Amino acid sequence: MDTENRPVLTGLVALVGVAVAIGLLGGLAVLVGVKAAGIGESTSASDDSSVSATFDLPKPTDTGSSIPEPTESSEPSTEESTSEAPAEGISLSATQQSVSPMQQIDLTGTYQSGEGAILQVQRMENGEWSDFPVTMSVSGGTFATYVQTSRPGPNKFRVVDTDSDATSNEITVTVG
Repeated sequence: MDTENRPVLTGLVALVGVAVAIGLLGGLAVLVGVKAAGIGESTSASDDSSVSATFDLPKPTDTGSSIPEPTESSEPSTEESTSEAPAEGISLSATQQSVSPMQQIDLTGTYQSGEGAILQVQRMENGEWSDFPVTMSVSGGTFATYVQTSRPGPNKFRVVDTDSDATSNEITVTVG
């Protein structure tokens, strides 16, 4: 083959050769990096499973069934408020008892006689209940939402039925 008569073909063959060589070198570098970092090894997978066990996110379906028990046992100060809320009243609980600033606080509860009601979250501020910018609706006698705050210290929350003004028990979550 006479390469002097076909300079374009010669250039294309050279370009493909260089691309293949760079691709092989890049792939080899990635392979060496993966082996050095231990990514994909069986011992690393067992280590990762123990690490991921500490990163549990609450599931909305799980929190509704597990929330009422911890509130009564872990919050003796609100036990009176919880006992005052009758079966047809609004019962409120929080998954977390203390959180970091702006960490999600999961609020769940029951309101058996409030199907379709809109509930307003309120927070105690300077001795008065102030509306928090979160509302939710009651479906199947239950409700769930979350709030976030950066205000440090104990934060008291409750929910109020916007139509009937029925209020829930108070819960306290410490931020900081």
